[in-house]
Amino acid sequence: MKILFILKHREDYSDKIHYSLSLSTGLYNSVSFLEKMLNDSGIESKLAVAVDNNDIDKLVTEYNPTHVIIEALWVVPEKFTILQQLHPNVKWIVRLHSNIPFIANEGMAMGWIGKYMEYKNLQIACNSLEMFDEIKLYAQEKTGKTDSVIYLPNFYPQEYKTKIYDKNKDTIDIGCFGAIRPLKNNLIQALAAIRFAESINKKLRFHVNADRTEMKGEPVARNLFELFEQFSNKGHVLINEGWVDRENFIKICSKIDIGMQVSFSETFNIVGADLISQGVPVIGSSEIPWLSCLYEADPCKSGSIFRKLEITNAFPKFNVYFNQIKLTAYTNKSRKIWLKYINSNL
Repeated sequence: MKILFILKHREDYSDKIHYSLSLSTGLYNSVSFLEKMLNDSGIESKLAVAVDNNDIDKLVTEYNPTHVIIEALWVVPEKFTILQQLHPNVKWIVRLHSNIPFIANEGMAMGWIGKYMEYKNLQIACNSLEMFDEIKLYAQEKTGKTDSVIYLPNFYPQEYKTKIYDKNKDTIDIGCFGAIRPLKNNLIQALAAIRFAESINKKLRFHVNADRTEMKGEPVARNLFELFEQFSNKGHVLINEGWVDRENFIKICSKIDIGMQVSFSETFNIVGADLISQGVPVIGSSEIPWLSCLYEADPCKSGSIFRKLEITNAFPKFNVYFNQIKLTAYTNKSRKIWLKYINSNL
């Protein structure tokens, strides 16, 4: 078996940023983890980046894989008619990275997924169990069978560090990272963070990535800036961290006191995993599949988020301990699922 992962090059970044940084998305990082895990397990794999649909034939011809995994929803269905004629022995997989609430914002999603189901040598992989169940139901109703739908979850390397907590400083750094999108739920998390900082008599430094907005996230970013303007007299500040490569992002994570990812929709949440890997405690929502239930907050209630911040601040090492255990268990299971799929297709 020889696996080729293909991602699409992003073009929505500043021209001032070097080309390589345009690949530094959560998607790119998560696929690179899979590539390394499979290679370490003795399965030859490679990650490639296509400019557009027309690059796929060239990349497949050069690598000559047995399996091609298209990461995310960007290849028009009709392209597979041509690709299957050019490469009849290749098994094709389109791997989805979103649940239904998120993918509903992609206007072509249901149409494309339905058309993918019409191809015999094409499978649709989901990286979350929730999406796996939904797409199986879709396939059952449309085609009467579900063998074209499979579950291939994310993988995360178990490289954990220990953080030293300084509770004597007069500020608290809270990170709510990731592209600003409505479903990321940044605003209510900011309100809860401000309330929490006030309760412990510290000045809040709320870190976000406000220079990258997606899916009409601009109003959210504006509300964040205007919210913190109202509290400038109390010393609470919004810090906009630039979109950087993973190495530099990890350094930013290591300086954070508490991470927040109380989102409305997630399939994995690599930002939360990055924070936990650096020994930073994280609170989130039940949408994060590996997060300890002890640190799940209701994304619609700032009071619930506030209470999880209180608990985490009081016992940060417990948060990291339990979340690292859960992330490790998820990662080990992911490896087994991938290797089982590969062994069944040899």
